[in-house]
Amino acid sequence: MNIFKKTIFSVLAVLLFVGNVNATDKIKIATEGAYPPWNSKNEAGKLIGFEVELAWSLCRYIGRQCEIVEQDWDGMIPALQLRKYDAIMAGMSITDERKKVITFSQGYADEVASLAVMKGSELEGMETPAGINLTKPNSAAKKALKTITKALEGKTVCTQTGTIHQNFLESGDVGSVNVRTYKTQDEVNLDLTSGRCDVALAAAVAFSDYAEKSGKNVVLVGPTFSGGTFGNGVGVGLRQAAQMGEDSAMGKRDAELLRAFNKAIDQARKDGVISRLAIKHFGFDASM
Repeated sequence: MNIFKKTIFSVLAVLLFVGNVNATDKIKIATEGAYPPWNSKNEAGKLIGFEVELAWSLCRYIGRQCEIVEQDWDGMIPALQLRKYDAIMAGMSITDERKKVITFSQGYADEVASLAVMKGSELEGMETPAGINLTKPNSAAKKALKTITKALEGKTVCTQTGTIHQNFLESGDVGSVNVRTYKTQDEVNLDLTSGRCDVALAAAVAFSDYAEKSGKNVVLVGPTFSGGTFGNGVGVGLRQAAQMGEDSAMGKRDAELLRAFNKAIDQARKDGVISRLAIKHFGFDASM
């Protein structure tokens, strides 16, 4: 009887494992839903935006069913590691700091950052280059950082918590800054327009999109920022295969997903899909 029971339990365990493997055929992708035009929600609560449309396109190239779910930004990486979903597409820049805990696909779009103020602010007259790259800042970039450091003295700078923008403001590159953080970009926008922030820092398109849709006099000032603390473009965030053991079933699946997303991004770029979606949502080609 004991042998019979053990056999039954073994068969049930195998069937349960097979069932779980089949369930993983669907790719679950997380986005924030609060960072337009990268990702947001419409009036009906449906997830929309550049990355939402791109995610569906990549899934078609991969040939797998997908589910896109909403996740608060501050829990984005922890929930990925807990396997609540398989991938992140949420305007997440590829940085060395993040690569310590997760892996990334190749970049699919560039996310230059910018300071923003309300029209009439004294910061509007700040003279800097149009854009600076902080990976290897040249003399013009270093001069611009000094200009920005002086301009931000005594100012309250608002930004979303847990972002590359907060990291930059706290890096010391622009001195000691009075930083106020918020859970979402929407909250940053609201406090900027209400006067509780002197200046804000986020993706340039996040401010231009808000200004266009709200009619508020939000204007970009200073240079656009890229490289260094701001990372190397935006990519799909995935678990490191080694997290579960590269030879384990889960580890192999994570490694396969990385290869699949990279291949899909290559094809989407070749077919012009990323460029078309970027122009549709950003007003310019931000594809990489």
